[in-house]
Amino acid sequence: MKDEKQDMYRHSMSHVLAKAIKTFYPNAKLAIGPAIDNGFYYDFDNLNITPEDFDKIEEKMKSIIANNEDFTRKEVSKTEALEMFVDEPYKIELINELPSNEKITVYYTGNDFYDLCRGPHVENTKFLRGFAFKINRVSGAYWRGSEKNKMLTRIYVYGFLNKDDLKECLRIEAEAKERDHRKLGKELGIFMMSDLVGKGLPMWLPKGFIIRRELSDYIIDKEIALGYQHVMTPSLGNVNLYKTSGHWEHYKDDMFPVMERDDEAYVLRPMNCPHHMMIYKNFMHSYRDLPLRLAEVANDFRFEASGSLCGIERTRAFTQNDSHIFCRPDQIEEEIEGVIKLILGVYKDFGFKDYSFRLSLRDRENVEKYFANDELWEKSENALRNILKKSGASFYEAVGEAAFYGPKIDVQVKTALGHEVTLSTVQLDYQLPERFELEYIDENDKRVRPVVIHRAILGSLDRFIAFIIEETKGVLPAWLSPVQVKILTVNEHNVDYANNIAERLKKIGIRVENDLSNESVGKKIRSAVIEKAPFILVLGDKEMNEKTVAVRKRGSKDTSSMSYEEFEQELTKAIKDKTL
Repeated sequence: MKDEKQDMYRHSMSHVLAKAIKTFYPNAKLAIGPAIDNGFYYDFDNLNITPEDFDKIEEKMKSIIANNEDFTRKEVSKTEALEMFVDEPYKIELINELPSNEKITVYYTGNDFYDLCRGPHVENTKFLRGFAFKINRVSGAYWRGSEKNKMLTRIYVYGFLNKDDLKECLRIEAEAKERDHRKLGKELGIFMMSDLVGKGLPMWLPKGFIIRRELSDYIIDKEIALGYQHVMTPSLGNVNLYKTSGHWEHYKDDMFPVMERDDEAYVLRPMNCPHHMMIYKNFMHSYRDLPLRLAEVANDFRFEASGSLCGIERTRAFTQNDSHIFCRPDQIEEEIEGVIKLILGVYKDFGFKDYSFRLSLRDRENVEKYFANDELWEKSENALRNILKKSGASFYEAVGEAAFYGPKIDVQVKTALGHEVTLSTVQLDYQLPERFELEYIDENDKRVRPVVIHRAILGSLDRFIAFIIEETKGVLPAWLSPVQVKILTVNEHNVDYANNIAERLKKIGIRVENDLSNESVGKKIRSAVIEKAPFILVLGDKEMNEKTVAVRKRGSKDTSSMSYEEFEQELTKAIKDKTL
């Protein structure tokens, strides 16, 4: 729930920040400074600061607060406002957009600083004395959020009415840094980025590829067991394909530029639906053939704004665990129930417990965003709502979150840091079958339209891996770990025995790494712990002579001795059962 008092304090503090910045950097240009969920920010042009400058800025802000300076509201005409802000180009732009007869409000902080603002603010800076704040970071931000505009300097500040809330915020922030998949991905050798390759284009290193392959095999095996048929389609398509589907009209700004060759125009695909529609259309189907469940682990491309790119969580090249179920209207309920059952089974395997279902509906007022067919929208929204009610699942409705071609069920999973992310989605679509003129022969020998269910269980593999890394702090379950067993030798006499154990494990498909270096055992163990190996085998003369292994499980400081056969049995069971 919005806290209006706290927002007012935060917005007042943004003016204090702006005044402090102008004190030290008089040539900096003011943009905007709103309150946000955990504090506030202010955007500046012609400003270059680093974290080393934060302390002096914070001290200046405290000095302004201690001066008991009044926040004074003043109404001015548009002409007066233009004169007051003649040296502030971003304020001038905002003022020029206002009607000529509109009264404009300016707020003074003390007698020597003023800003264009609607308010409200506290009456005097003395009320801000107990306000707890700390500069968080500096980042780039496009003016008015558009890449077409200039990049400004944004200063983020944490701000709360009491110190305990600030302490909790800082604790969560520190925890977030420890869980950041970009940090862990680099430390664990999972993926890398290169500006020379391109922003938002991750490259998966050997250990990262193992995780991707395991996840891909995991979900494909589950889908095959449920009657899905897997296909492979090209990563680009003719522009006319997307004009037929409607994606061109609704999505072209998020696509990479058109490539023209041999009098044809192509784009890198942002999604797989149109290709799967054409596979369905390649054959004439009978009502007896349905449902037809087509699935693909497919590479897609979207031109995300550079400011929104985030490791492998949000990229320009990603891989989707995608499927399209072509079915009869009487099969919709059973098929969606089957998808929900699959989602819940996957979540159980990964130990996800804190999640909810969201029914994502269209915004009736936003006519440009959605297909214009009220009857089909009503039909599909009601169908999903009734399925959720019948299933007994707890759900809530969110207007404006639907796909442009239909409503959907999104599964919102709460992260370890308390945020909500969408991992899985189920979408009901009557529109694309119409646009592609898909048909099947019904029991009366008539040609009728199928219904399409779009579904993604893991969603983007890239984003799913980022989520798993952050949830587990990189401590992946044994079946998913790039290195399942790390073997350490006590001395050089144990090398042959270690190699023999490694070969036996490799023969049964276990991923093994040996550390045969001359480093101390303690140092080798510390290194293996940092690498987050699920099982560490320490092999010395005792183990070699007795034909045993000393096993240290991840998270434990104790080592237990057992026969190789006992260890193999325990290890393979943990992998087979997908023990968390």
